[in-house]
Parts: sequence; structure tokens; C-alpha cells
Amino acid sequence: MESAYEPHTLQEAIVYFAKPGNCLNYLASKRWPNGVTCPTCGSQNVIFLANQRRWKCKGNHKRPQFSVKVGTVMEDSPIGLDKWLMAMWRIVNCKNGISSYEVHRAIGITQKSAWFLDHRIRFALGIAPGNKLSGQVDADETFIDGKARNMHKDKRAKKITATGGKDKTAVMGILERGPKTTGTEVRVKVLENTKKKSLQSEVCQHVLAGSAIFTDALQSHEGLEEFQHEVADHAVEHVCGETHTNGLENFWSLVKRGLKGTDIPVEPFRLFRFLDEQVSATITERRTTASDSLSLCVRAGTRLTWDQLTSKSEFVGG
Repeated sequence: MESAYEPHTLQEAIVYFAKPGNCLNYLASKRWPNGVTCPTCGSQNVIFLANQRRWKCKGNHKRPQFSVKVGTVMEDSPIGLDKWLMAMWRIVNCKNGISSYEVHRAIGITQKSAWFLDHRIRFALGIAPGNKLSGQVDADETFIDGKARNMHKDKRAKKITATGGKDKTAVMGILERGPKTTGTEVRVKVLENTKKKSLQSEVCQHVLAGSAIFTDALQSHEGLEEFQHEVADHAVEHVCGETHTNGLENFWSLVKRGLKGTDIPVEPFRLFRFLDEQVSATITERRTTASDSLSLCVRAGTRLTWDQLTSKSEFVGG
């Protein structure tokens, strides 16, 4: 299947995705770059039903007809492809994120529908870990929650019972430093705590043994004997040659700016979806293109129902 036209600006996206035929061809080329295949049996022996804008498989099974939405985050959605594609395009091209109220006003759907749509796109953008990171790698952790000074005193007394990271959500980040031509790669994970077992298991899972690891002076990082471990003690200095964690500190700054300025209230059990969105925005800016991120949005096996989304059982990494 031929590659579809790629809009490069918001104006181009609005004009191109306004035509239903363009939307269908665009999504089909992203999902099936080598030709349309049946999502049930995998056969390429299919015909296109132009009057229904669907395909029909000639195989003998119970679900011969299928649309481009089947098996993706768009399945069973009454929202048109033009609105889906505009929302996807804006989310993958906006570094600071897009709130459901912005989507609701921009494409003319209810805020509740926009909230559901936003979360389904974030779910699709959750990139599965690839090869282990290597070379020079930063590892750092942060705590995310609302600012105490912005809370009503009754809510503050209920939510904040101590100083430091208590009553906040712990997030682990690992960043592979790369050249300017390819940029960095970031992986994040919501954790229950920042104890040694939790942090070091993530490092061992995502970083190749023998790599250079740069961390702060947190005691939980002590004992990384499989790696060339260098510590930046922030009580003394933040940078000593190549020993620093400035790359992740910058990433945390972007994450918190987006959460506080765009999304504002984020429940801890849904936090990992917003982190996936920020990681995707960072990778889109530095390593890949918006087209690659849009391809993730239409990949099969990413359906997310309302019941799954509103269940709190997804807490800590999904």
C-alpha cells in the first residue's frame, strides 16, 4: 500500500483530514503498510466494500467484515475518523500535552468523550521497551503530586501528612544519552516506593550490564556492581565532568510543567498514561517523527474500554 500524505502543519492537517476518504486511506496505510489483512485470520484475500467503507474477508469465519478501527483504540467509537485523527495529530505534536477541555473545544465533542479519547490515545502511545539501554545512562527518581500551597487547608491536612516524598507518587526514570543526531531515549515507571529493591530492579531490567550509570547520592542506588556507577552528590555539586543527571532533571521539569499547567488533576493510578504521552512527545521531538507516533495510535491490540480505564486496578505501571 502506498504511503499516505503527511500533514506538517495544523492547517494542512485540518484540510487533509476533512475528507473521509483521506482519513480512511491514511489510517489503512499506517495499520497495513504491506496491504490490508483480515484482523481475524490474517488473510490478504479481502475486498473493499465502498458503500460501507469496510473490508470483507473471503475466509470462512464468523467476523468476515471489518473496519480500520477494529482492534485499535478507536474500536466501537461513534466519533468520526476526522475527529480522531485531528486529536491524534495534536497530541503527538504538542510537547506540553493537550487537555480534554482543549480537545473538546477544538473538535466539537463533549468533554467526557474528549477525556476518554485522550486516554485511549495515551494508551496507544505507551511504547513497549525495546533493547536494553547502554553507553552512558542516567537514573533518577521523582515524586509527583499537587503543590501543598495550592490546596485548601482541609484537603492539605488530609493528603499531606509528612514532608519529602511521603503521600506522593514515586516515578523512576532511566535516560540513555545519545548524540545530537539521534537524541536521547527515556523510559519511566510508576513505583510503589523508592527502596533499593524497586529502583535497582528497574535499572537491571532496562540497562545493559557494564554500562556507565549516573545517579544522585540516594542510598537506594548503592550496590549497582554490574555497572560503572558514578554518583553526583547534589549537596556538593550538580555537575562534575560527565557525572550528572541533568538530562532526567530536564525531563522531570517538562513532565511536571505539563501536569500542572495542562492536565492539572491526575489520579495516581492513571499517572503512567500521562508519562507515556510525555515520553512519546520527547521521542517525537528528538528521534522520530509525528508519523511514527501516529502509527502507534492505530496499531492492533490496543483497545481500551471505559470499564478498564475507570478501574483503579491499573495503578503502578498498568
